[in-house]
Amino acid sequence: MTSELEGVFAEQNQNLTALNMDVGDEDKGTQFLSFDVGGEEFAVNILSVQEIRGWENPTFLPNSPFFIKGVLNLRGTIVPVMDLRTRFKFKKASYLDTTVIIILKVIESEKERLMGCVVDGVSDVFNMEESEISEVPEYGSGVDSRFTAGVMTVDDNAVTLLELSKLLSLDLIEHPYTGVSNG
Repeated sequence: MTSELEGVFAEQNQNLTALNMDVGDEDKGTQFLSFDVGGEEFAVNILSVQEIRGWENPTFLPNSPFFIKGVLNLRGTIVPVMDLRTRFKFKKASYLDTTVIIILKVIESEKERLMGCVVDGVSDVFNMEESEISEVPEYGSGVDSRFTAGVMTVDDNAVTLLELSKLLSLDLIEHPYTGVSNG
């Protein structure tokens, strides 16, 4: 990775840290980070974002689900890396200069867990009131909407809010070696 690109990611992480400190302002609503996955716009609560890293090939894990790319060593913590493009069954995408890994954190059973998510690029940070988030429309039984928490309109574009507790849940990873059966 070039030093210029490393500088951009260091600046993004500093901006995220500063934004996380400002999130407590009640008048501004909740802050979200939006990003591109397969040409679609998604968002997560910015408080769930640990950091943003440039694309690097994770260490492969044998017998892992198809959408788990491997693991990264994040300052001594081993973090699984999920490719959201393959998790959402989008067409296979290339790893470009804009491809990043967003390290997300969730609290599960009072324990913090980290997961890296490969996305095509980071888009924006924006504020949104909870009242401006619409429910996920009913699609019928053919579409799996368990990973979505709502839909927002940002600059006349629909942005899907992800339900991280379900998306990053190991219980919902269907794979023969997990012992999970969601049939």
